[in-house]
Amino acid sequence: MPSRTRSVSAAPQLGGKPAVILFIATLLGFTIESQLTQYVQTNLHYRQPFFIFYLVHSSFAIIFPLHFLFLAATTKYTITGLLSGLQLAITNHLSPNSTDSSGSRAFPKLKFTWLIVALTIGITLPAVLWFGAISLASVSDVTAIWNTNAFFAYLISIKVFGLKWEVRKMVAVVLATAGVALVVYGGVRVEDRDKSEAVLAVSNGPSAPVVGNLLTLIASFGYGLYQVMYKLYGALPDDPETKEEADYQSIAEDEEIASERELSRSRSISSSALEDEMVHPPPFALHPNLITSLVGVATGVLLWVFLPILDYTGVEIFRLPDDWWTVLSITGIALSGVVFNSGLMILLGMWGPVVTSVGNLLTIVLVLITDIIFGNGMDTLTIWSLVGCSAIVFAFGVLAYDMFTHSSD
Repeated sequence: MPSRTRSVSAAPQLGGKPAVILFIATLLGFTIESQLTQYVQTNLHYRQPFFIFYLVHSSFAIIFPLHFLFLAATTKYTITGLLSGLQLAITNHLSPNSTDSSGSRAFPKLKFTWLIVALTIGITLPAVLWFGAISLASVSDVTAIWNTNAFFAYLISIKVFGLKWEVRKMVAVVLATAGVALVVYGGVRVEDRDKSEAVLAVSNGPSAPVVGNLLTLIASFGYGLYQVMYKLYGALPDDPETKEEADYQSIAEDEEIASERELSRSRSISSSALEDEMVHPPPFALHPNLITSLVGVATGVLLWVFLPILDYTGVEIFRLPDDWWTVLSITGIALSGVVFNSGLMILLGMWGPVVTSVGNLLTIVLVLITDIIFGNGMDTLTIWSLVGCSAIVFAFGVLAYDMFTHSSD
């Protein structure tokens, strides 16, 4: 009896309205995560950057179960059908021609495991540096420098995917990076900045801005590299994407391989798939949410060992939060971190690393607004910050317009 494959209606190209809503949620998630992380480590004096990182990234594990239960409760898809569709999609992506001794499709367990471990390492190193840096420098500085990963993502994309230099895209990325510099450093005299940092140090605020900024710069490069590598190896080639991005899908296929992959789609992947309707391709965002959750599980299982090591060496003396307000604030960091990182993984598959990373620069605008509301008021706002934010918004607009224009050709 042949298996039946239920085809999911194709999501709107480049995600449509769901992607825009997701993008806004991602920006808000990062802004909330940034502000709460600095609040916990400075105002509440709970300076445990690695432990907070560990909790936040382990929390990624909740996103796939929540999405999966939502689909099971609100659609006619069955649990078996959803899982079978995911299995087939991952198999086609990582091992398109693999079969076991019986001739059935063999799920690439080893390749998939190594992918999750590699992604966990790739996102861990920059994130740990970020969590450490945000307790040493101001949240505006850390946010701005961190978001220069857009520039690194573009340079790495050119090298890895062998793309041609595009003047318009390069100008947009450089303009966005310049906007970052204007927001952080424009119109601020060195002596004023030193005085401000001295005041923050006395008030138990950010006390080592130079070290914090350097750590953030290293993290920014690492994160730009991670985004490109995820697009190359982790994202499904079936994800909605622009025509240009389709030219550098993660597995280069000639016509022969492509035909074999199409033929393999009709084969049975497991006995369970024979008994139900396979949902393929997977519903919108289900695959990246699976990857995100497994990264969370890997973080919880593999990285706990560093907690006693850091405590023993004195690098980070372990202590639990002293009060429930701190616990609640850390919970807020974790939930906003889940929103940001899961949204980012989805957008990377749809929009690619360059547009997504430049789009995330808009968090600088949101952080500036929150600084005005909850920080130093209008003193935070300068002509340079306005020019810088305008440059970032304009640069993202150029890239977004270029992306959507190409997708409709």
